[in-house]
Amino acid sequence: MVKVIIYTGLSLPFDEAKEILDSSESVEVIYKRPIKRGDLSLALKENPDIIGIIDGVFHQSSAVGHKEILNVIKNGVEVYGASSMGALRASELDTLGMIGIGYVYNQYASGEVDSDDDVAVMLDSETLEALSEPLINMKYVFTNAVSENIITENEKDELLKIAKKTFYPKRNYAQTLAESDLDNDTKSNLINFIRESPDIKKEDAKDLLKTIKKKIE
Repeated sequence: MVKVIIYTGLSLPFDEAKEILDSSESVEVIYKRPIKRGDLSLALKENPDIIGIIDGVFHQSSAVGHKEILNVIKNGVEVYGASSMGALRASELDTLGMIGIGYVYNQYASGEVDSDDDVAVMLDSETLEALSEPLINMKYVFTNAVSENIITENEKDELLKIAKKTFYPKRNYAQTLAESDLDNDTKSNLINFIRESPDIKKEDAKDLLKTIKKKIE
């Protein structure tokens, strides 16, 4: 039987994750809360074949270390990363065996973003509900809004500047638009566009699970 451990819950809730990848007669999937320092040494004791890192803590506890991930890889475990902490670590370790997936990973790997602040959010520690908006999502949406002629390149730059200077627990679309110089019609059109836009961190998390599912089928 193949054993898979997935660290998520924030970018992708457990119930939605299980709709994509769940245990079966030939696969055991274990879902765990966002990863922190020390979790991987415990995970190795469960003898997993594959580990998928989506979410992880940044400031609440010590973040998962590079050496921890490399130790897991050296023990023959395939490690995938996407969406949040997984994307960040994969961009740093992809030449050493970690497998990165998705838009957020590519943003880090290409050097377009280089800070954990871009994926950090405030969360409810009990429900794992995000209480702020990650900057990487806002960048994705505003860039697409330029492509759709909803805002200009200069307006995108202004919005991102506002979002970037805002401490991540307080970062959200409403506050960012309120501080901007966008006219009311543009704000209204942009709000509608935001509502229709995908959550790119969630989409990346889904892609990680789909990739693992395809791998083990």
